[in-house]
Amino acid sequence: MDRFRLGLVGIGKIARDQHLPAVASNDRFTLAAIASRHGQVDGVPNYLDTAAMIAGTALDAVSFCTPPEGRYELARIAIEAGKHVMLEKPPAATLSEIEALADFARARNVTLFTSWHSREAAGVGPARNWLSRREIKAVRIHWREDIRRWHPGQEWILAAGGFGVFDPGINALSIATAILPAPLFVEAATMDVPAGRAGPLAAELQLRCGGARGHASFDFLQTGPQTWDIEVDTDAGTLRLSLGGSVLQLPGEAECTEPDQEYPRLYARFAELLATGGSDVDLRPMRLVADAFLLAERREIEAFAF
Repeated sequence: MDRFRLGLVGIGKIARDQHLPAVASNDRFTLAAIASRHGQVDGVPNYLDTAAMIAGTALDAVSFCTPPEGRYELARIAIEAGKHVMLEKPPAATLSEIEALADFARARNVTLFTSWHSREAAGVGPARNWLSRREIKAVRIHWREDIRRWHPGQEWILAAGGFGVFDPGINALSIATAILPAPLFVEAATMDVPAGRAGPLAAELQLRCGGARGHASFDFLQTGPQTWDIEVDTDAGTLRLSLGGSVLQLPGEAECTEPDQEYPRLYARFAELLATGGSDVDLRPMRLVADAFLLAERREIEAFAF
């Protein structure tokens, strides 16, 4: 097959900013159809729901950019129809949902790809290779951004199933689980939840990686410059990843910076999985979030409005 015919579900900010340009730049995919209740894309058939899109247009694969709440039912429709599936992060609202989707995709012999876009940042691969030969002494994660800038008016993100500050925070955890040579565990956590909301605006996690201690600080109210940094102390010095993994600094070396290619790399990976018939379902970042919710001391803070 020269090109995979792709359907895209959910036309919001992330789809327009990242998915549509990445698909357009990849010669292994043809954007064949859109399903969205709130947005449209010119030049392709547009449908109001996933089932109608699959019934109305010949597709090989479907990429889901909808919020995690409710995504299980939509992805199951696509898998039931024999379509390969790519899921924006977080892949579903619960671990049980994504595990059930993985089992269903396996039974239907279709590809399932739980995508973690931050792992495709330029510095992540080199950081993983360098850390594989080091003894880890400590891990520090600082992931702070402005919810009003990145999720304007998206009330769902602070509702039950919306993940709150862990929507961006899970990006940091996806990088950490990819680069650290030993498993990462949550030992304690606190969450600051606005009055009348279900999702936290801030969280602090105490972590353990082998014999090393770690700390993660997530904040959804940082204005001005945004902070997406990970530092790992080792027996050979401190490794630093900044700007979401796009800038890598190794001890004694100059910073290494490359342009953002996260979503083009995601779609290249999806094309590779489709060509080989494989799946890629890594739940480690989501398990850490679930563990944090299980262990956290929840503190109510003042009400929040977008």
